Amino acid sequence: MTANVGAIDRVLRAALGLALLYLAFFSAQPLFAEPLYKYGAAVIGGVVLLTSAMKICPLYSLLGIKTCKAC
Repeated sequence: MTANVGAIDRVLRAALGLALLYLAFFSAQPLFAEPLYKYGAAVIGGVVLLTSAMKICPLYSLLGIKTCKAC
């Protein structure tokens, strides 16, 4: 797979992933006390953070989207 995630997209994904992981494990929000929301946010945050680190988004590949200019 070739890289299809640009720099701005990567920064936004990293911020969103870190925010979701923080909310899931370190937040005192009552919503994230529920296991479904807690682990759901953790999984989604991990996946988003992983796609940011690898510069590859499988959904973008399926839809033919590229946000990087050098790709």
